[in-house]
Amino acid sequence: MENKEPKIFFTNNLKFLRERKKVSQAVLSEAINVTRVKLALIEIGKTKAMEPHFMLSISNYFKISLDTLMTVDISKLGELKIRDLEAGNDIYIKGGNLRVLAISVDKSDQEHVDYVPIIGRAGYVSGGYADPDYISELPKYHIPNLSKHRTYRTFPVVGDSMLPFPQNMDITGKFIEDWSQIKPESLALVVLKGQDIIFKAITLLRDGVLQCRSLNPIYELYTVPLEEILEIWEFHSYHTTELPETTATIATVLQSLDDIKKMIIQKP
Repeated sequence: MENKEPKIFFTNNLKFLRERKKVSQAVLSEAINVTRVKLALIEIGKTKAMEPHFMLSISNYFKISLDTLMTVDISKLGELKIRDLEAGNDIYIKGGNLRVLAISVDKSDQEHVDYVPIIGRAGYVSGGYADPDYISELPKYHIPNLSKHRTYRTFPVVGDSMLPFPQNMDITGKFIEDWSQIKPESLALVVLKGQDIIFKAITLLRDGVLQCRSLNPIYELYTVPLEEILEIWEFHSYHTTELPETTATIATVLQSLDDIKKMIIQKP
């Protein structure tokens, strides 16, 4: 199957950001040490072979990552999101750019699967997630056959929003560094800034928000701004002590009554 070529937004973003800042082509070209003619040709797409140092100069000038300039149509973002980008909060594509993940390791230098208990959630979301000392004090969860190249963490989850998952379980997730790789409707744990840790089916939307859907249809769909998210952990597995419920429901009883009724009718 032929791979679809990704769309590049660099030239559109260049012109959009320049005009947004009310900077002339002459001023910008002088600031990044290129001719005004060359800058004008690049903006209208007449020069496709752009030197790496030119693109890096544009990235440094507008203080927006090259990755975002290339892959995100900034003009389609809301005003607040654009202001965040201009302020240096470039979190719309690379969630891992926010910080270095704090981890703990065993005597053989292998990463632990740290367990964040319910009573430790408040400390985790209020800053413990990035504190190596806090992480080192967490209980450790042993799960065999995990990839040695990924970081895993386990969180308890309670409630009925993700039925048919059990209402009381421990979920182990794989740390997602690059949020642009999140596939639509991925099951994941989301650590919210100063709030809570949720387990949902998530989708990254183009306007800089994360869509969160519960599997239980009685709960409504909602979105969370990316700047309110600290971490995302892709679902790996769950563990529970609850036994599966039986399937004896009202629908099953009604079906049985209907079967009995048919048997009576069929009798001579």
